[in-house]
Amino acid sequence: PPPPPPPAARAGSSPAGAPPPRRIGATLGCRDAINVQFTSGTTGAPKGATLTHHNVVNNARDVARTMGYGQGDRLCIPVPLYHCFGMVMSSLASTVTGGTMVFPGEGFDPLATLTAVHRERCTHLHGVPTMFIAQLDHPRFGEFDLTSLRGGIMAGSPCPIEVMKRVNAQMNMREVTIAYGMTETSPVSFQSGTDDPLERRVSTVGRVMPHLEVKIVDAEGRTVPVGEKGELCTKGYSVMLGYWADQERTTEAVQGGWMHTGDLATIDAEGYCNIVGRVKDMLIRGGENVYPREVEEFLFRHPKVAQVQVFGVPDARYGEEIAAWIVLKPGEACTEDEIKAFCKDQIAHYKVPRHVRFVAELPMTVTGKAQKFVMRAKMIEELGLVEARTA
Repeated sequence: PPPPPPPAARAGSSPAGAPPPRRIGATLGCRDAINVQFTSGTTGAPKGATLTHHNVVNNARDVARTMGYGQGDRLCIPVPLYHCFGMVMSSLASTVTGGTMVFPGEGFDPLATLTAVHRERCTHLHGVPTMFIAQLDHPRFGEFDLTSLRGGIMAGSPCPIEVMKRVNAQMNMREVTIAYGMTETSPVSFQSGTDDPLERRVSTVGRVMPHLEVKIVDAEGRTVPVGEKGELCTKGYSVMLGYWADQERTTEAVQGGWMHTGDLATIDAEGYCNIVGRVKDMLIRGGENVYPREVEEFLFRHPKVAQVQVFGVPDARYGEEIAAWIVLKPGEACTEDEIKAFCKDQIAHYKVPRHVRFVAELPMTVTGKAQKFVMRAKMIEELGLVEARTA
């Protein structure tokens, strides 16, 4: 059918009939601030990252291209729109490409999300790992036809390899990509491609996005050799203007144009990045460095484990000991000794959790990210421990 005629001029419109937002838009520059996006508060109080039109529009275009999404596709969006995932990677990616947005509800609900994908024949689905886990483990999961799904993005927090494999196989999302970034980089700086080998897509966060630079640095700020661990830094169009009304923390985070992410990572010879943990999450047990992400990935292999978070607590003998909070799959029962036996002779002895707790749910931000600082504080209180060092 022919396109509808342009709307008649309304009260408040310009004489030419252009609505006020369009007239306002003509006065803006691409590097003007469009949004103060607050971080998720996984380590404490959220910070307001000030983002520009140039930041978010370009990032949305590249995210959509990388996940093979565009006009004619239908994206199910259960992630919140006040977060960079929903705002940039979902809704703005749809807006700039002409894709269709499907909203299952005002907040995430696994049943509503599965229903929306089924009824609306969605081709793509977005979510953080805990959202995908909730859908996969829902007792009615098998009732829904998900064959329309092709791809999407799993991001927002580290994506367990075993969860990624289940999404590939059980949700028909064979082109699902992993995206990595942070609010301060608008947000995506790495993303896997839909045609990357499966092993790369389940074990890395892909390669650097177009028009961005990245490097891995040691504690002294020196770039490390290929394949070695260090802090990941990002530079380019996506880096925020700064933290709103907080020059001190802006200066700490952005140095010489490089955004210091606080994430520990490696980049291999082919450019694939692997996030191995947070700089502040790393714990030292008896002089040995332990990266919680590595232990979490191992524990995810246990057939009864649905979710797990590993962190350090003070210890008089070793300086720090390893604690694990575990959410079991529905209907499962498990013991602390069973978890420790699963680890024995499979991972280094100093990486085996000393304290294991089974919980109904993990403390999360509203965007589905685990709050380890809350878990750590509760364990310290429960065990009657005294801080051995600054967290």
